Amino acid sequence: MTIDGRIAELGNRVRPDQIICVDGALAPTAQNTVYYLLNKPDGVVTTASDPQGRTTVLDLVESSVRIFPVGRLDMNTEGLLILTNDGRLAHLLTHPSSGIAKEYLARVEGDPSPSAIRRLREGVELEDGLTSPAQVSRVSEGLLRIVIHEGRNRQVRRMCAAVGHDVTRLVRTRIGPLQDATLSPGSARQLSLSEVRRLMEAVGMNDAIASTMPS
Repeated sequence: MTIDGRIAELGNRVRPDQIICVDGALAPTAQNTVYYLLNKPDGVVTTASDPQGRTTVLDLVESSVRIFPVGRLDMNTEGLLILTNDGRLAHLLTHPSSGIAKEYLARVEGDPSPSAIRRLREGVELEDGLTSPAQVSRVSEGLLRIVIHEGRNRQVRRMCAAVGHDVTRLVRTRIGPLQDATLSPGSARQLSLSEVRRLMEAVGMNDAIASTMPS
């Protein structure tokens, strides 16, 4: 058995956010898992605690058990964020091989031309390599809808800057099958059973659906 890739030893304590593998396979999901969807507002940091005393995403979610955010949103990026104590699901949602779609609305400086939008769709060269093809459409003047399947740091902002249009506001509106236009900024709610199942299906956790979710 391994914990976060290291061989487990007798007496090891395991946190909910750690990845447990048995014979190379991810361990099954625990029964007491919880799942929340938060609409993160601007100015909130995606960490469990902040030495500067800023509001964190955990400050906005009332949970009786310890939870952690799945992935990150920059402090000035708004929108949907999953918080859970299901380490296996979190690992799969953030792993590059899962290719989970993440949709954003990006308000940018200026109005991108068709050629700029085409570059975003086909991939732009960043300092950490060429981005994968993205779905990009012009919603209105200076407003783009962008769907990516990668999870690079500040990726959408860097993509837009690379084609000459800095982002002035960024909102994530969808994570895989999850979206909720009615969830107000700063609000959170528990995911429904069907939403959790759809997330698990999206990352191939069919065994967890069958063994841990009530029918």
